[in-house]
Order: sequence, then C-alpha cells, then structure tokens
Amino acid sequence: MIKEEIRYPNLSTVIMVEDCLRKNRDVPMTIATLKKKLPKQIMHQTLKFILEYLWRSGKIIYGPKGVQWIYVEPEHLKKMLDGGLEV
Repeated sequence: MIKEEIRYPNLSTVIMVEDCLRKNRDVPMTIATLKKKLPKQIMHQTLKFILEYLWRSGKIIYGPKGVQWIYVEPEHLKKMLDGGLEV
C-alpha cells in the first residue's frame, strides 16, 4: 500500500499566496493564473492545500471563474494595532 505524503507549506509560502490574492482581490483568478502571478514557484499540491486552508478560514471563495480574496480585517483590530506600543 502506497501512502501519499502530505507536504505542509511553511508560513512564508502561505503569506506569499495570501498577499498575491489580496493584491488581486478585484477579480477572481484561476489557479493557473495565480501560479503565474506568484513571485516564486510552488508545487500544485502545496497551493491546493493553502487554498483549502484559506477557504476554511473564510478568506477566499471558490467559484466557476476561479479563486477570489474576500476577507476584510475587522476595524477594531486595525485600530488596536495602529495605536499599539511596539516592543
């Protein structure tokens, strides 16, 4: 029995995908287009894993036209972080 190994992405890869989707939030994009827009190459399985995570956390939606960023940071968090003391 061959067991498929799951490759978990590191945090910098997840953030890279999030940033690309956030910057292109105006229009849905296909996974192929997303792969071309990423600054570094990423394995297809790793990208699918990241997109599943982002979908489950409510940051993106999947549709017939592709993937689109929908998350909006809550205002109270923005205010808290803007007025916070950096240590």
